[in-house]
Amino acid sequence: MPHKLRKIRKTRGSRTQGYGRIGQHRDSGSKGHRKVGRHKHLWSLVVTSEPNYFGKHGFTSPQSLHRKENTINLNKLDEIAQTPQINLTELGYTKLLGTGKITKPLTITISTYSKSAQEKIKKAGGEIVTSQTNGE
Repeated sequence: MPHKLRKIRKTRGSRTQGYGRIGQHRDSGSKGHRKVGRHKHLWSLVVTSEPNYFGKHGFTSPQSLHRKENTINLNKLDEIAQTPQINLTELGYTKLLGTGKITKPLTITISTYSKSAQEKIKKAGGEIVTSQTNGE
């Protein structure tokens, strides 16, 4: 039941109602640690548990230097191959991976390949011809 003897009645008229200087109870900082920046709040915890929380660390290499591999697996070669010779470099692939099985002997031209792909192709009676692309 509402009554006039609540504690808040004592602070009415005091301009800040017990929260110190004006503005100290306004922002997120008055709520302790939740949803505040850590630069002033919880400073001792930040320094002890996460010493690298502030500042710049490391280096990010430019995206232009990253080389994207366009890969293909062995299990796709049976679908692609109409002839016993396939030039995967002309089809836009840069690396041959060894997932799957190969059923027919194929001569494959590609710039890079995995060791498992090479073993499976040799076991099937085929071979890999290495093609050099620009920049290598």
